[in-house]
Amino acid sequence: MRHWFRDRHFQSVLKNTGYLAVSKAIAGVAGLAVLAFAGRSLGVVQLGVLILIVSYAKAASGLSKFQSWQLVVRYSGHVLTEGDPAQFKTGVNFALGLDLLSGIGGMIVAMALVPLVGPWVGISGDYLPIAVLYCLILPTQGAATANGVLRALDRFDLISWQGTSYPIARAVLAGAAWLNGWGLEAFLIIWFATDLGGDLFMWFLGIRELRRHNLLKGVRPTLRPTGLPGAWRFAIHVNLNASLITAWGPLARLVIGGLVGPAGAAIYRIASSIADSAQKPSDMLAKTFYPEIVRMDLASKKPWKLMLRGTALAALIGLVLVGALLIIGHPLVALLFGKQFVPAYDVLMILIIAPLLGVISFPLPSMLLALDRPDAPVKARLFGAIAYFAIVAPLAWRFGVEGAAVAFVIGNVVLVATLVWQVRAEHRRVRGP
Repeated sequence: MRHWFRDRHFQSVLKNTGYLAVSKAIAGVAGLAVLAFAGRSLGVVQLGVLILIVSYAKAASGLSKFQSWQLVVRYSGHVLTEGDPAQFKTGVNFALGLDLLSGIGGMIVAMALVPLVGPWVGISGDYLPIAVLYCLILPTQGAATANGVLRALDRFDLISWQGTSYPIARAVLAGAAWLNGWGLEAFLIIWFATDLGGDLFMWFLGIRELRRHNLLKGVRPTLRPTGLPGAWRFAIHVNLNASLITAWGPLARLVIGGLVGPAGAAIYRIASSIADSAQKPSDMLAKTFYPEIVRMDLASKKPWKLMLRGTALAALIGLVLVGALLIIGHPLVALLFGKQFVPAYDVLMILIIAPLLGVISFPLPSMLLALDRPDAPVKARLFGAIAYFAIVAPLAWRFGVEGAAVAFVIGNVVLVATLVWQVRAEHRRVRGP
């Protein structure tokens, strides 16, 4: 195993993952603190309403945005290193155009649909106007070009700094809200302001890096990616994939809110937040793995070795974290959120299976994208989503929030199995049986 660390690609992945690890660790602790302050201030039902309003905006953003950072990395990262700033700018300009299109369009549609969709997912009455106003966050929430610029320029350290800024600010403000006994509206304002501040800080960092590399001149949004073959095809497939990813997060919480009410959504959100902490190592590796893998020859052994080594490392860390959660999960929930949220532990024990699936599958979507198969992750997530939505309602009606958690795990099993099959087929095509 020692020779793994002499591989410069593996070293690069570890270095950049290290930057993100610090950020995610701090953000994770801050995020749990925010939920704890909000839960103790608002109680189960109002915390559920808060989560549903925030989840509605995130779901709308997830369904509309194009994940433009992947476009910047896919079409611009390697040409920049080869000395072609014009093509780099074309990729950035196209990503900017998609950000504007999806951000403004998504906001208008989401605001219009709140009165229709809100009552179905547990947002009703006096909360509808607040939910409409909260959708104003969508134009910046779905914009990811600046993130892609920083990835392409290998500035994961700056992404790390940005990733710690707004969770810390949110935790401090949520603590103040708890101490002063502020209500739901105050927590929504805190969520909105810190999200907006974090998004604007990312744009500031991205623009500063473009200026530092003398790349800012000529950057302007466009929807005509001249010189980027297959760019619209790639963008559409990535958008579909992002939309399906949303089914596992904000959209799932909205469905659960509609099936078992805001209190159930709050219990599920707390359990999923704790379970997700065990998957953070693989999530961070995935974010650094893709920019590295697109620079490599997929017909050689190196990228496939890098995939296996990254999986082994993530599995080791993930198993340790899952074991820790199994031991301390119950007292952790009671300590942070209070006795009224203890039922979240039973849900956590089911959801803990999902991080283990994520650990073994984290490099697979990146491999398929690098192999110019953007359709493959979409198909895998579509199969998983179909399985999830086919069973979530009957299981939730029969077993409550625990049933919804089981449906989530089964959907992820279908997703991972499909990804494994697809990557195995691509490996045979590229490398031979």
